Amino acid sequence: MKLKKMSACLLAAMAVLFSLPLGASAMSEEEVKAPSAVLMEAQTGKVLYEKNDHEQRACASITKVMTLLLVMEAIDSGKIGMDDTVTASEHAASMGGSDIWLEPGESMTVDDMLKATVIASANDAAVALAEYVAGSEDEFVAQMNQRAKELGMKDTVFKNVNGLDEDGHVTSAYDIALMSKELIKHKKIYDYTKTWMDNVRGGKTQLVNTNKLLKSYKGITGLKTGTTGKAGSCISATAERDGVSLIAVVLGSSSTSDRFKAASTLLDYGFANWSVVKPQIPPEANVPIVVENGMNAVVEPNVNSNESILVPKGKAGDVKSKVSLNSEIRAPVEEGQVLGKITYSLNNEVLKESEIRAKKAVEAITFTSAFFLLLRLAMMDP
Repeated sequence: MKLKKMSACLLAAMAVLFSLPLGASAMSEEEVKAPSAVLMEAQTGKVLYEKNDHEQRACASITKVMTLLLVMEAIDSGKIGMDDTVTASEHAASMGGSDIWLEPGESMTVDDMLKATVIASANDAAVALAEYVAGSEDEFVAQMNQRAKELGMKDTVFKNVNGLDEDGHVTSAYDIALMSKELIKHKKIYDYTKTWMDNVRGGKTQLVNTNKLLKSYKGITGLKTGTTGKAGSCISATAERDGVSLIAVVLGSSSTSDRFKAASTLLDYGFANWSVVKPQIPPEANVPIVVENGMNAVVEPNVNSNESILVPKGKAGDVKSKVSLNSEIRAPVEEGQVLGKITYSLNNEVLKESEIRAKKAVEAITFTSAFFLLLRLAMMDP
């Protein structure tokens, strides 16, 4: 019986080991003290560690990641401006939990409301921003849920903009990583998430960041903490080192210290085991491509040389590349048209696919174009 148990344990361990890319060490569930967690690489969206990452749970103020995403998108689109004045409604001022004690009718700029929402996790400021963007919190929540669908967040239903406990207000560690990945595309958000202390009301109200990793973790860039009785202690932590950008989400920790420790453990694991490299473009990807029935016989390929791939540390030299062209390339060819792809793989696992596009357009041969071409050639004869 003991032999059978030992064999089963060995097989399980081997299954975990061989499911990992070569070069990445395994990490046990016990090392992350939280019921649900995920580690994602931000550029590729690749999941590097998961623990009940699709389990639906309350997430407290991590909800504000989506609130902030919609606000940043409204700013980038020109719908609202950083210097716009936001006036707190009775509803916004009535929020409990963490807040900046907005009075009904009190006004602040969008910039100051963002400071309060991000740094101090102010529930009242979050609602005030939502109402300013969408007219009401209900309409803003509808937009949050629509945006969640667009991002592929299948485990999420938002009921409010700030994450106060409410029946049916749920998400998952994986979904939080998805919306965090989208938010940090807006680099302006780092002006707030990387700030330890600031103030509003002309210095009368001091703001201290709820993310204590800002003081203790190398490369930390954000992102959002949250705590309620239903959700426990939660965090979406973002960090960057040596070109690697990571998102560590921890849900349901029993204490704030466990939350920060779990996030640090996940980030440490990612930085210790993974690196981002620029793959070498295979020579055949730069060879002119034959075009049928074109005014030019070939088209010059255009390959993005700035793309990067995520690989286990020490394995960059083992990455294989394969060029595949579309089966038939006929004129007319438009500038930027996809002609094929380069597939980068490691141990038969596809790491990335890069498109090969047409550098210039190629017109199709017509009777008229062929006539004038022959005429030009005839005139060139001595």
